[in-house]
Amino acid sequence: MLGAGAAASVAVAGPGFGKSTSKSRAPNIVFIMADDLGYADLCCYGNSSVRTPAIDSIAEHGVRFLQGYANSAVCSATRTALITGRYQYRLPIGLEEPLAHISPDVGIPHDHPTLPSLLRAAGYRTALVGKWHLGKPPNYGPLASGYDEFAGMRTGATDYFSHRNVVGQPDLWRNDAPWVVEGYLTNVLGEEAAHFIERCVADDAPFFLSLHFNAPHWPWEGPDDKAESDRIAGTKLRHLDGGALETYYRMIEAMDGEVSRVLKTLKRLKLQKDTIVVFTSDNGGERFAKTWPFSGQKTELLEGGLRVPAVMSWPSVLPRGKTSEQPMITMDWLPTLLAAANLKPNPDYPSDGIDLLPLLGGTPLERAFYWRYKANHQRAARRGDFKYLKILENEYLFDVEADPLERANLKGRMPDLFAELKQSWKDWNRAMLPEIEESFTEGVTAKDQADHIGAGPAVDTPDIVD
Repeated sequence: MLGAGAAASVAVAGPGFGKSTSKSRAPNIVFIMADDLGYADLCCYGNSSVRTPAIDSIAEHGVRFLQGYANSAVCSATRTALITGRYQYRLPIGLEEPLAHISPDVGIPHDHPTLPSLLRAAGYRTALVGKWHLGKPPNYGPLASGYDEFAGMRTGATDYFSHRNVVGQPDLWRNDAPWVVEGYLTNVLGEEAAHFIERCVADDAPFFLSLHFNAPHWPWEGPDDKAESDRIAGTKLRHLDGGALETYYRMIEAMDGEVSRVLKTLKRLKLQKDTIVVFTSDNGGERFAKTWPFSGQKTELLEGGLRVPAVMSWPSVLPRGKTSEQPMITMDWLPTLLAAANLKPNPDYPSDGIDLLPLLGGTPLERAFYWRYKANHQRAARRGDFKYLKILENEYLFDVEADPLERANLKGRMPDLFAELKQSWKDWNRAMLPEIEESFTEGVTAKDQADHIGAGPAVDTPDIVD
């Protein structure tokens, strides 16, 4: 099953990790990303109102991360960090929050190494099935950034039945050609992912499959909601007058059904033992998401906008049913998955993430994470249990372990730590691209959500490094 270019020897061990296994062959990799899924939206993260047996089974057969973070509180910025393994603010596209139709013509540069391009160079067959949202062809696109095949959506939001984007254009593509297919989009993507795996087996090729669902991102349409798709046709897909918790859960359960399809395909083809499967989300949840025990949501640097579920299985290497308190972030996936294939990031484009595999069994490594978000002048830094947060001119220091809701502001009680974390954010920010006037950003206000009463319009003036 594995080509000569993808051979590897991987040792994974650590204090209390449970097993140490040397691999003589590199694994296949299936990376599944949900869109706007909240930290607690899955059964394996405590949600008893939704059924997600397939995603739960990944956790049961591997590791469930309890300290998982997204690189951004919004879509394309996080996806930039995922594909490059670096802070998104190092690239112009990473300044878009998210990349919108009114955004400048930016994307992933063709010469920038990516997770799929590095794996492809080592002999992997690579495919993206689902959402791209990292730049428009002909200047940018999945095929220019390391993927051999693409079947999915180029932009940020697509109707589940009409397959049209926010400006009413058809947005389903196979490579660079329009892809006309009937059906509920989540099902279409799951079926296509399974077919890709089958083709790789037939060709005796190792594979890296990125399966990036648009679920449960708006429009709020479950598998039986064609009437809602018809109702909002020709209007904004965000349909603030639509959606319900029950609909949202049906969208998640439909996605879980397609994860099940992929897992069953791996099992039927006897690939599950030596295939890494990852499931996570691109940012915190939106209006109907469950983010407990955190507050905040997508577009906010509160924990609810940043914390994401993250589970990983690799049956021949990782132990079953483990949980990890190791703080991790989206950009860690590139060095982690490359290490599993006995590869490293390009030294000319060093990753800001780390290989998680040696850390899963021991005492969590203390790390520092940094974020900024242009809407409402947000900035944040977490190190250890403590987090510096700024929203507009309001500044906070929280112990996010003892106070996950971020209610008790310790700035006055711990002034030295507050000043230290604030300064560390400034030092980090100087190494990033500056915010710019023309980049797009979106935020949540009382105009759209009653629970944000008192929140004024999003302020998007560039932050000044002081």
